[in-house]
Amino acid sequence: MALTLIQGAESVLADRAIAEITSKAVGAVITQLDSSEIEVGTITDALAPSLFGDARVVVIREIQELTQEESEEVSTYLENSDDGVHLVLWHKGGVKGKALLDKIKKADPQVISVEAIKKDGDKAEFVKSEFARNGRKVSSSAIQALIDALGSDMRELAGACSQLSADVEASKTIDEKDVEKFQQGRIETTGYDVADAVLDGKVEVALVALRQALATGVDPVLIVSALASSIRTIAKVSSLARGANSYQAASSLGLPPWQIDKARRQLSGWSPTTLSAAVVALADCDSDIKGAAADPIYALERTVLSISRSHSASI
Repeated sequence: MALTLIQGAESVLADRAIAEITSKAVGAVITQLDSSEIEVGTITDALAPSLFGDARVVVIREIQELTQEESEEVSTYLENSDDGVHLVLWHKGGVKGKALLDKIKKADPQVISVEAIKKDGDKAEFVKSEFARNGRKVSSSAIQALIDALGSDMRELAGACSQLSADVEASKTIDEKDVEKFQQGRIETTGYDVADAVLDGKVEVALVALRQALATGVDPVLIVSALASSIRTIAKVSSLARGANSYQAASSLGLPPWQIDKARRQLSGWSPTTLSAAVVALADCDSDIKGAAADPIYALERTVLSISRSHSASI
């Protein structure tokens, strides 16, 4: 049995570890389960022997949140595992779910530590490694400026490194002035900037805009509201005949002409099916950020990615 235990609270590092494992599993069937979405029986079904003997990777996130019955499903599997399955379990740490954690450790897993990065020195190493991943050089002053601005959130810090790597001229060492310019740009990001990027199907831009909006204090509820409003506008405009005049339609739709024209441009990347799926995803996300999910920001990021990718898939 292949068994990996990812242990620690740093979600960006956990995501990286999971992504690395799944990327190496060429040809395997990948199943990713989030504890907040699991029901009794889901884990057993995912780990059941394959009729075709396919190689599989089953990832279960945040196992400390599993119910007793769901934890027992994992324990039962560990006692009678399948050689064709690589089971990856992420535990965020703490005493919650310790009984299951102890059973997993007895099964001799490969352990990957993703402990929270708290010390400034460790944060500096993280930032430096992020730029190195992107093939960029960065000055010490720029590293410190980023930590001063965003050091409390490693996912936000990683996003900033990614955006700076993309925005700053490739031959240039990223310096403090580049960080200052980036910080100024973040102030202008709103929930509607996020919505525009999502509805245009610009996946990377949408994710960066989301992180910028959150970092500058935009409430997640307002971001979901902006997305919902924009999708409703597209749905309204979809009922118009192709040659209908925007100014004439403005009164009946209750929208200004410029908004109708904008929605028409965005509509080209959507179908009734993908729009309906986006509405359902937003409804779930709204519930998540209002308390249903253990990590509302992660739920919001997942929704933004899912909807913007739906646009790309519908073209």
